[in-house]
Amino acid sequence: MTKSFYLTTPIYYVNGAPHIGHAYTSIASDVLARFKRLDGYEVFFLTGTDEHGQKVEKAAAEAGLDPQSFTDKVSADFKDMTRVMGVSNDDWIRTTEERHKVSCAELWRRIAASGDIYLGHYEGWYAVRDEAFYDESELTAKPDGAKVAPSGAPVEWVREPSYFFRLSAWQDKLLKFYEDHPDFIAPTSRRNEVMSFVKGGLHDLSISRTTFSWGIPVPDAPGHVMYVWLDALNNYVTACGFPDESSPRWHHWPADVHVVGKDIIRFHAVYWPAFLMAAGLPVPKRISSHGWWVVEGEKMSKSLGNVIEPRKLVETYGLDQIRYFLLREKPFGADGSMSHPAIVSRINVELANDLGNLAQRSLSLVARNLGGVLPARGSLTEDDAGLLDAAAALPDLVRACMDRQTFHEALEDIWKVIRAANGYIDRQAPWALNKTDKVRMGEVLRVLVDTIRVVATLLQPYMPDSMARMLDQLGVPPGDRSLAGLATPLADGLTLPPPQGVFPRYVEPVA
Repeated sequence: MTKSFYLTTPIYYVNGAPHIGHAYTSIASDVLARFKRLDGYEVFFLTGTDEHGQKVEKAAAEAGLDPQSFTDKVSADFKDMTRVMGVSNDDWIRTTEERHKVSCAELWRRIAASGDIYLGHYEGWYAVRDEAFYDESELTAKPDGAKVAPSGAPVEWVREPSYFFRLSAWQDKLLKFYEDHPDFIAPTSRRNEVMSFVKGGLHDLSISRTTFSWGIPVPDAPGHVMYVWLDALNNYVTACGFPDESSPRWHHWPADVHVVGKDIIRFHAVYWPAFLMAAGLPVPKRISSHGWWVVEGEKMSKSLGNVIEPRKLVETYGLDQIRYFLLREKPFGADGSMSHPAIVSRINVELANDLGNLAQRSLSLVARNLGGVLPARGSLTEDDAGLLDAAAALPDLVRACMDRQTFHEALEDIWKVIRAANGYIDRQAPWALNKTDKVRMGEVLRVLVDTIRVVATLLQPYMPDSMARMLDQLGVPPGDRSLAGLATPLADGLTLPPPQGVFPRYVEPVA
């Protein structure tokens, strides 16, 4: 039976244009999806857009558009960004779709049937920008006396009729769930943050609004629309066919991983499991949270004018180069700084020199000295065996990193082998062996080709186009480019195509 793996990005809020943070989340998720496919899983990978709420209604009005036209336009922009970044999602969900409205109505009914929804009045602080409610204790006062949320968003005092979810009743159940499932929230710093928040006491949550209309109607409650986060979080089960549990996709639920930014961890790790438990549905297996990017040490903001448009990065440096940089430069759960020198260094030192030059040197020697014919593997020296053993250990090391979403560690494990292979070629000097011992030269080059094959196979999720070209040059058949395919050795005597450089150095444009 094929193993199933379901992962999601957060659905992106359409009040503004996509930026590098959105691209980073999508690319990281894509790397995980592609790796799982390489590892033999039936993968379902979901992304999309979150299109309701007061903030969207306001942004649409400012743009002079009705909300549906506005969301159509911005969702299409996010979809284009996803395509340009090489993201291999299996479905694209929009919360304005009919399937989602049906799903949300059923989730509401199931939670209501459990007794966890009641009608009251909401009175308190609300941040339109965050689409979130805040306690007085969470706010800070600015010098002019205005109150702001922890995110810096302005808040306003709201009083309106509202349905409430009995979140307070789920405090102990959530804490027990976290204790019983220590890997549910990653990284550990986020887990500790969430547990501290829940231990501090949970208040019932307002889950409907009456002061605006751009949302999914609450069943049997004219004038009420669902709180945007109840609507948005439910997208993950909508895409699995909910409420039709006979859907061919329903077997994917619960999700294996929800990949989210650290700013929305509370919604995913507190509200979402409570909603699901109340509705009698299984809870996702893991919420994996990543940090933020800053630019030259400054947090990105429209006012500073340093918001990075990901498609422009691709135009400047190349798609696979940017995909590699984003997951190499910083640990997934931590914040990191992006700069032009840092990107160029990763491209020129690691991609062009370490990997590109290794492949080019090895394959050029095969082409020039062996007529492009792949030599047989001979009896192994200690140096040969050491390199091949390190390469053979890589799939398990990378698999463990992927399951923890430590994408940078996986790359470092791969680069240790690349550096070892560069040391090996320098020690063995096959160009010198060509004059003294052609047989041994062939054995050395075969060790290098076999090592580069493992490296290129494992780097496919990060740099799919570049590694496809590298595997073409290594003569690896398309059907043998999976992890299982590594067990099938390349045929002795195989004629390899002429080698071509895969990673050009980045050269500063002349002004």
